[in-house]
Formats: sequence, structure tokens, C-alpha cells
Amino acid sequence: MCCIVTVLLFLGPRFGILVWWLAEPNRWERAFDSFFWPLLGFIFAPWTTLMYVAVGIGGLDGFDWFWLAIAVLADISSYSGGAYGNRERYSQYASR
Repeated sequence: MCCIVTVLLFLGPRFGILVWWLAEPNRWERAFDSFFWPLLGFIFAPWTTLMYVAVGIGGLDGFDWFWLAIAVLADISSYSGGAYGNRERYSQYASR
């Protein structure tokens, strides 16, 4: 598990998904019924997909929902953070 955290810090969540899936494919099969949902998660919501595999194997209950919500917020902020950082490129958003 320590290696997966290190991979996430240096290479990002999508590479972490790939490494974890190659290291423990049985865990991913238990978390998802088909290949469709992890593929969508890989493309659109990688942090949420990783957190669901980490906490959602036996079902989500209690504090697991908190961790999943943090992952959803991380995915949302990764999309909105890029828009906020590039706002100076467009004249209608430039501060005067």
C-alpha cells in the first residue's frame, strides 16, 4: 500500500490506478461488476475510483462515505482548478 501512495504522489491518480490494477486485479474485480465503471472512473473521476476500491469492497458504510466525498471533491477541484488558473488567458476574465 505504501508504494501505491508514493506512485500517486509522483505520477498522479491514473498511473496509480494502472499500477494497483496490475498488482491486485482480484480487488478490482470484487469492487466492480464490469469493466465499464472502472474505465469511466479512469477517464473522468480517477480519485473517486481509487477511493472506492480502497474503501468500498465490503460496501460503503459509516466513515467510508466521508473518504469517498473527499475523493469526489478532489476530482471536482482538479477540473475547476485548471479553469481558475488559466482565467488570465481570456480577456473577459482578466483583472484590470
